[in-house]
Amino acid sequence: MIVAVFGSVLAGTRWSDATSTPKLALDLVGGTQLILQPIPTETTGREVTSDDINQAIAVIRQRVDASGVAEAEISSQGGNNIVVSLPGTPSRATLDLVTTSAKMEFRPVLVYTPVGTPTDTPSPTATDPAETDPADGEPAEDGTDPATGEGGEGTDPATDESTAEPTEDPSRPAEPSSPSDVAYYVTAQVQQEFDELDCTVPENRLGRVGKTDAAFVTCDADPDSLSKYILGPVEVEGARIAKASSGLETLANGVVGTRWVVNLEFDSKGTSQFGAVSKRLLPLPEPTNRFGIVLDGLVVSAPSINAEILNGKAEISGSFDRTSAATLAQQLRFGSLPVSFEKKSEDRISATLGSEQLQKGLIAGLIGLLLVVVYSVAQYRVLGLLTVGSLGIAAVSTYGFITLLSWTQGYRLSLAGVGGLIVAIGITADSFIVYFERIRDELREGRTLGAAVEHGWARARRTILASDAVNFLAAIVLYVVSVGGVRGFAFTLGLTTLIDLVVVFGFTHPMMQIIARHRFFAEGHALSGLDPRRLGVAPRYAGRGRVSRPAAASDVSDADEPDTLVPAGPPAMTIAERRAAARRAGADPAVDPSDDEGSVR
Repeated sequence: MIVAVFGSVLAGTRWSDATSTPKLALDLVGGTQLILQPIPTETTGREVTSDDINQAIAVIRQRVDASGVAEAEISSQGGNNIVVSLPGTPSRATLDLVTTSAKMEFRPVLVYTPVGTPTDTPSPTATDPAETDPADGEPAEDGTDPATGEGGEGTDPATDESTAEPTEDPSRPAEPSSPSDVAYYVTAQVQQEFDELDCTVPENRLGRVGKTDAAFVTCDADPDSLSKYILGPVEVEGARIAKASSGLETLANGVVGTRWVVNLEFDSKGTSQFGAVSKRLLPLPEPTNRFGIVLDGLVVSAPSINAEILNGKAEISGSFDRTSAATLAQQLRFGSLPVSFEKKSEDRISATLGSEQLQKGLIAGLIGLLLVVVYSVAQYRVLGLLTVGSLGIAAVSTYGFITLLSWTQGYRLSLAGVGGLIVAIGITADSFIVYFERIRDELREGRTLGAAVEHGWARARRTILASDAVNFLAAIVLYVVSVGGVRGFAFTLGLTTLIDLVVVFGFTHPMMQIIARHRFFAEGHALSGLDPRRLGVAPRYAGRGRVSRPAAASDVSDADEPDTLVPAGPPAMTIAERRAAARRAGADPAVDPSDDEGSVR
């Protein structure tokens, strides 16, 4: 196990971004601090409340945890700002994930103009996975691709202008026939805004907040795509998404395809809303048979409807790769933030505790380990070295697993985690003490060392399992109900509890079986820690002038029973013989202490 763990870490340091030491948390290494300020919610008509802030903190914490960043600190400041502190040097993708509000909306596409995008990327489509056909999701016959910009009906590639004519106000219908009513929503003002929108300007790609009941003009979220859209009013909110995941598509015949897709599942209300949308958009021509998935004011995808999706489960396919599909699914999986935020500041922060406190914590752990070693040697003599070896194996295993988790899961060791490791020294040593004392009890019962090891293990094993189960359960509860540094303590406590079981079962007990075959221990040498005289082992009267005492390995063959009785010194006399001897010696048998039937010589 140790070779596998450290071999993986070594391979990671050579061919990946792994390190030979665990990553440290915010309190020990510092990191990056972001202050997010809520944007006034003019479209919702209300002020930001404390409930909105608390909900936003919960969503951001879920995102950060899912991204693999451990030991992050997220809190409110002044009642209306959110402070996010990330350990180390987080990637730009992680920072964007925190600052992105991920407010998602489903709007119908009214007008779409592809500009400056490649022409060989398949068009995104939304399908019912249960009705997926191997041909579904392929580019339409007219080559329309709203995610990448291929032209189609409703566009004029030669002029990059929409063929949809804006409706002047005098002829505008009094009421829209549906959210896809181009004549009602595409007014002269909206058309002018659309014509003047330049998606090459970085400021226009930052995302905007649009009114939920009006047309919305925006750009494509893909930086390589300059497509722009006129979208209708919001029909389904992102909060209606119950689940979102990414993976390779599954074709109708059950074979896994090669394209990456994003799978969406709506809640009960979202299922009915999206079902009505898919039913209405299905017969419409391009591009009005599409719906725009708007994330933070930008269109991340505009798939066409290939089937009525009435079960609330949709599959979005198109120009996704593994990273982009996973990113979109991760943003959507934890729902939308209740409000939008802008980044007020981004600063580097120093360690709150620093290397000096880490050194003191490690010194405290070494002192505790040294005291345990001293006690073990004093109590168990040479047998105590098995405790030292077991603790060493546990320490090496713990270091290896923490380093491996730092590389693969983004785990970071905090000072609270170091405290959990120190506490684990006592927990691990306790398992050894329970085992050794049970062996000693079996020796006091007159068993040989080999039999005492097996009988003692059968009884100590139950005690060790019960004790570690309680510790592990406490660690789980503490990890679930707590946040921040306390979770770091709970994690290391649970990890070391599992390692303790592995070491006791996989090292300590097998080594004790080997030790029991050695004459130094089997014959109870004074320095072995198993000396019968030091343990207070007394011969037991077995009747008919015989007593039992712990037998050495040389006295009992492997075929003998563990409780084989061995004569103790010269043959013992019977009670009548002792009385006769006493009379011959002129002693009074009435006061002879050896006259007790239960006494032996």
